[in-house]
Amino acid sequence: MSDTHDTRDTHGSQDARDGNDARDGNDARDGNDARDAHDDRNGHDTGGGKADERLYRLQRRLADFAAARDWAEYHTPKNLAVALSVEASELVEIFQWLTPEESARVMERPGTAHRVADEVADVMAYLLQFCEVLGVDVLDALAAKIERNELRFPRTGGSSPNRHSSE
Repeated sequence: MSDTHDTRDTHGSQDARDGNDARDGNDARDGNDARDAHDDRNGHDTGGGKADERLYRLQRRLADFAAARDWAEYHTPKNLAVALSVEASELVEIFQWLTPEESARVMERPGTAHRVADEVADVMAYLLQFCEVLGVDVLDALAAKIERNELRFPRTGGSSPNRHSSE
């Protein structure tokens, strides 16, 4: 997303990144939540790791932000998938005409580094909201996918051929 239209973000990812939470507290699990500190929204044991807890809190902040603005009717799986795709495309746009060497150095340029970080945050925000709406545990899904890929693409003794799958 270019800096000229950050304000058009109608679903809260920019504000959520900036810390403009819909509530005053920093921890989304204050008050009425009976879940254990090591369980995610679906009751899965997260292992209690700091990354798991941080991801959970961010996901709750996004959900609370949207709920406080009555955006639930707009946060359908289809709309969130489309928004995710748009934000991913905006990330791709930054790299569109760069050489491989230029793209490897993109974070060395402060203005571009800021744009990359903003687009990564937008993609992550919409992905987390999408997972929230569908009840997908993003960390469990990623761990399972890595396991399937490890079985599908076993380690070889040397360098592996440059094969990629769309799966």
